[in-house]
Amino acid sequence: MTVGAIPQASAAIGPLYVMDLASRKANWATVRQAAIAGNIANSNTPGYKARDIDSFVAKSDKTQLQMAATRRDHMTISPTRLSAGDLSRQDGWDMKHSANNVSLDEQLMMADETARDHQLSLQVMGTFHRMLLTSVSFR
Repeated sequence: MTVGAIPQASAAIGPLYVMDLASRKANWATVRQAAIAGNIANSNTPGYKARDIDSFVAKSDKTQLQMAATRRDHMTISPTRLSAGDLSRQDGWDMKHSANNVSLDEQLMMADETARDHQLSLQVMGTFHRMLLTSVSFR
């Protein structure tokens, strides 16, 4: 089951697009962690079905970006070479006796992956912020 809606900003590309993209990824990770925490909290609830949200890549693949070539010797890459491949998940997690499908092992792995995604987004925002401050400083 999919829960949570992440508001999508306009796809206009501006000078701070990297900050916007990293911010949206961090917001996505926050919503996903909340869904995972709910799954873990209800792991012993009879009949509970695990919830998850759509992947961030699935949302971002709908927006194809083309890199701008400002000089004639810049390489051009077609959007088909930039798209991500589809990955399929095996349904190997066992059903519990309480008829719920929450596996604590799976949820903890998802929580770890989401925490790493969130941390990476924050590091990208911090690095980009320092780069912006460096570019406007008068030292």
